Amino acid sequence: QVQLVESGGGLVQAGGSLRLSCAASGRSGRTISNNAMGWFRQAPGSGREFVAGINWKGSSPSYLNSVKGRFIISRDNAKNTVSLQMNNLKPEDTAVYFCAAGRSSYPSSNAGDYQYWGQGTQVTVSS
Repeated sequence: QVQLVESGGGLVQAGGSLRLSCAASGRSGRTISNNAMGWFRQAPGSGREFVAGINWKGSSPSYLNSVKGRFIISRDNAKNTVSLQMNNLKPEDTAVYFCAAGRSSYPSSNAGDYQYWGQGTQVTVSS
C-alpha cells in the first residue's frame, strides 16, 4: 500500500506559477521508485484528465498538449517525491490536481493504469 499526499495548490493570477509536490509513503519501506508517476486534473463537471507522466527513471516525460512548454514534471526517487512545476498558468488550468502512481514503470495517459491516488489539491487561476 502506498499513500500519496499532494501539496502546493492555491489561487494564482493568470500568467503566474505554482509548484505542486507529491510525497509518497508506504508500509515496510514501500517506495514509488519502480512506478511511473502521473499528474491528473479534474475540473467541475468534467472527467479526470491526464496532465503529465514520467517513467521510473525520471526520464521521457509526457504531457497533455495544452500544457506542453508550460508544465514540467520531475521526480526524486531518493526522497520519494514527484513535482509538477506549472508556469504561465491560464484560467482553463483551474482544477483539482491529483498525483498517481502507475501499475507499471512507464507512464500512461489512462487513469485506469494508475494504482494509487492522492486526495487532490485545488489549483485556481483567476483571469
